[in-house]
Amino acid sequence: MVILVIRIAGQVKNKKKDNETLKRLKMNKKFSAILVEDSDDIRMGMVKAVGHMVSYGVVDDAFVKELKTSRKDKEGVYFLHPPRGGFKKSSKVATPKGILGKHDDIVKLAGRML
Repeated sequence: MVILVIRIAGQVKNKKKDNETLKRLKMNKKFSAILVEDSDDIRMGMVKAVGHMVSYGVVDDAFVKELKTSRKDKEGVYFLHPPRGGFKKSSKVATPKGILGKHDDIVKLAGRML
């Protein structure tokens, strides 16, 4: 399965360790996205470590194809727009009330960001 990871948090007031992890994931800017295989334990561990700054979830092959055709990737990183209509939930809280962390409707969120 393919996991889509979108950086939601900006660059201000981050811990050094979190900044380094995001840098290694090549997610330097806000609203940058990457695709990660769920079998890749090292990268998934890094994603879970910065789960309070990113939103991630499983996407299907049709969405991956749409993402690759609508956005050019630069070294595996896709730069997205802010979501049309804004965030429907808080962008500062984890999943039940917000959008950070593991997200079930990541396709819906990312679709508004293409």
